[in-house]
Amino acid sequence: MKKTITTLIALLCAGFSFGQHALMYLSYAKDVAEQDTAFVAVVENAKCLKISDSEKSMKNPIPGYAESMTYVDYKADSVYSIVEFEDGKYFTASTLTNNNVVFSEEGTEKVLGYKCNKYKTIINSNTIEVWMAESLGFEATPMPGLGRLKGVMVRCMRNGAYVTDLEEVKDQKYAMVDMIPDYKGERKTSKELAKMRKDKVVVRIPVFDDETINFAEYEPISGDIPYDTTLHFSHGTIIVKRIKLPEFPEHYQLFAEIHQRSNGDAYDRSASVFVIPTEKAKSFKDGLTQGIEALPQFVGKDGQQYQGIKAEKDYLPPVELVRFFTSFGAGHYNDRVQIDGLEWAEENYYKQEINELRDRLCGDVLIGAFIGNYDKGGHKLSLNLLAYPGDDKWGKKPLRQRSIPLFNTCNVMEMSGQNYGRLFATDTLEVEFELPDSITNVRLRYLSTGHGGWDGGDEFNPKENVIYIDGEKRFTHTPWRCDCATFRDQNPVSGNFWNGLSSSDYSRSGWCPGTATNPIYFDLNDLKPGKHAVRIAIPQGKDEGTSFSHWMVSGAVLYEKAKDKK
Repeated sequence: MKKTITTLIALLCAGFSFGQHALMYLSYAKDVAEQDTAFVAVVENAKCLKISDSEKSMKNPIPGYAESMTYVDYKADSVYSIVEFEDGKYFTASTLTNNNVVFSEEGTEKVLGYKCNKYKTIINSNTIEVWMAESLGFEATPMPGLGRLKGVMVRCMRNGAYVTDLEEVKDQKYAMVDMIPDYKGERKTSKELAKMRKDKVVVRIPVFDDETINFAEYEPISGDIPYDTTLHFSHGTIIVKRIKLPEFPEHYQLFAEIHQRSNGDAYDRSASVFVIPTEKAKSFKDGLTQGIEALPQFVGKDGQQYQGIKAEKDYLPPVELVRFFTSFGAGHYNDRVQIDGLEWAEENYYKQEINELRDRLCGDVLIGAFIGNYDKGGHKLSLNLLAYPGDDKWGKKPLRQRSIPLFNTCNVMEMSGQNYGRLFATDTLEVEFELPDSITNVRLRYLSTGHGGWDGGDEFNPKENVIYIDGEKRFTHTPWRCDCATFRDQNPVSGNFWNGLSSSDYSRSGWCPGTATNPIYFDLNDLKPGKHAVRIAIPQGKDEGTSFSHWMVSGAVLYEKAKDKK
């Protein structure tokens, strides 16, 4: 008899139980025919829960992926979230089972064959309804973050559309349970652990780290460009680096993140982050390493030469990732002027999604940044490429997005003599391109900003951009920003006028000091495979003395390869 009792006690201590329950939950969107569903497994034993995503697998995970497990100990009134990262380190955050979520009782209803008590609450404008069954005789939920309600959760519904249902309940006798571990890893708060998990899965690729972009003399560079070395061109106003970038699966989204501040220059300057295509016989790299004369020349009706601004048979122009504009002196001049109610920004921050140009951001890549300025101190710039996963598995598929660079009149080699985009006063900009077979989602990605910084200049006067496709007027767009006063705190040495306005407050042709300019997209899905032409016309203003207007326009055709019909 003593032997039998001793054996029973040993089994219980090892995690065996007469009353263990295994539950399976299914999450789905209501009234949606084709969708992804998710399963969550809950094991209950002696007032403890183990909650896991039954669909999770460590096969081919994304970088930074972490295995996670949630334990609930109702006896200790604690919920433990334990996370193990791929490097073997693990962390835990704990909360109380009774948190601050307050439910109202909504009566009883029969759901999935169970008599349930219904509860309701509102969290961050989301209406949450929960149905709990007490007849099963124990407590269990796949969502301990909602707090502790009596019984077993049978259904949870968010905003009447997103549902988690109890699919299956199994009683298991003498079944093994993973007991709550004694050592749960390094302690973190719930917010810290959530941030850590997000940060780990984001791929951050540093390109430029606090580099100086200024007007100064640098040693000339000729020949090939080495990897992972920041080089200065065009009297220091351009920086370029050659890097190797991975090809991410389709579910990743790519962003450019730019930090910029004044290092002595007090003015708002045109700036650009770009990629240099090198698949043709000639490239913009030739202009950087051999001189502006190495770029293809276009002679406008005004008799002026425009270097390297449009696609040719053997040349592609730089592909603009982000167009941005520096502010009036953020960072360097914050102590010059004090205005009640304003705290000057220490830097300018720009972040844009560039996923549509991802075919230009894999493999061997030449990436550059330009800030037009004439100051010895110039500006400081950092650039990171960020890749955010949309799935926890790598699951690599062939890249479908493609781009065809067409034109770019941003005179990033200004200090080497590259002409401003002044041709629109007497001419239009026309470029031919060819579309392949079996493609979808064809669009023109278009960026346009007007310049000419006096009252009559195009910077301060709206001008309609007209886009012709194959000789037909198809699209019009008037670049204009009237929200520039929003960014007053980024412009510490912008000129202040008698009427209370500042120079940085004035509306401009598609840009504001201290902001990035968003691309505009035009639908080209009606175009057939084969050759086509795009033409840009802008009513550029007349010169006034030595002052002139010009337009920085860049464009690329975007498309996706059609999916196989298999």
